[in-house]
Amino acid sequence: MDLTRTPEEEEFRAGLRTWLAKALPSLPPKPSPDDWPARRAYDLGWQRMLYDAGYAGLHWPLDAGGRGATPTQHLIFLEETEKAGAPYVGANFVGLLHAGPTIAAEGTPQQRARWLPPVLRGEEVWCQGFSEPDAGSDLAALRTRAWRDGDDYVVRGSKIWTSHAEVADWCELLVRTDPAAPKHRGISWLALRMDAPGVTVRPLRTLAGSTEFAEVFLDDVRIPVAQRVGAENDGWRVTMVTLSFERGTAFVGEVVACRRVLGELAREAHRNGRWDDPVLRRHLGRLNAEFRALWRLTQWNVSEAQSTGGVPGVGGSVFKLRYSHARQELYDAAAEVLGPDAADLGREWTLDRLSSLSYTIAAGTSQIQRNIVAERILGLPKGR
Repeated sequence: MDLTRTPEEEEFRAGLRTWLAKALPSLPPKPSPDDWPARRAYDLGWQRMLYDAGYAGLHWPLDAGGRGATPTQHLIFLEETEKAGAPYVGANFVGLLHAGPTIAAEGTPQQRARWLPPVLRGEEVWCQGFSEPDAGSDLAALRTRAWRDGDDYVVRGSKIWTSHAEVADWCELLVRTDPAAPKHRGISWLALRMDAPGVTVRPLRTLAGSTEFAEVFLDDVRIPVAQRVGAENDGWRVTMVTLSFERGTAFVGEVVACRRVLGELAREAHRNGRWDDPVLRRHLGRLNAEFRALWRLTQWNVSEAQSTGGVPGVGGSVFKLRYSHARQELYDAAAEVLGPDAADLGREWTLDRLSSLSYTIAAGTSQIQRNIVAERILGLPKGR
């Protein structure tokens, strides 16, 4: 891993800081957390600003419309935007962090030309149609069925925990195209238009009161074969590419955010007198070491992805496993610092604490990540 900062990269940092100082004051007020159409418009507006300034898809390959930035430039961008309080990717996260990189790595030239520019320009939103009600953490047990009818697939089934489905234009959809094949085979990766006839979206309300997830029902939906990414029945391999992005590099900005929150917690503890508690100080100190280590692991994962053509390796599972638990511990510490105020749902930290409970499930449960680490990194035999 070579992350030595060159004069060109420090010049990049300075230019980014200057642009952020001018751009952020021009943003409109943040919309209500419950107004998803307004949040979509806000997130797409920020993405368009990044695109116009040359910062959209910074680390994407040049032939995918990105800037082909170095790993260090990518990390500088994440550090500086988070420190400046810039908006997160929001409703754009599936397109920018999962579907887009997958299409860049696995799509045909025609698919890359059709789907990648609108994502980078902030014109289209994607959602993820992987999980199903009866499959649980066993993604390969999915039952949503697709069969060929001429130049189309006809799809029937349902998905759950589909992020931002109610405001999405497209869905990265996993379907079973060969029910007779072993369960890790016979799967295909399709791009579904969310306004196609037969698609029904029902929002799900989370513990924090948000409706960022939804159930999606597919009733004989027709999807052109041309919208399949990868070969028919090769969807499991393509899905592993998607999940490698989801676990390996999609969370990197959040590590920076957690380090910022930890600093705010320390300052809050000084203000409210809880800093005098030695147990709390040790807790915060250990978390500081934890997130510093996770940032180093993030640097390694980003650098590895760069050296392997942009696709992260299984080290992303190590990161995802530890980060999920560290994030929960961070907001447990926030509850210690805030005391009775931790029950106030009007506080941002409280909502973040509720959200953190999902991280040991989202993007593959901690149990799944432990299996991946044991079998693919440590070489241990598969459990029976």
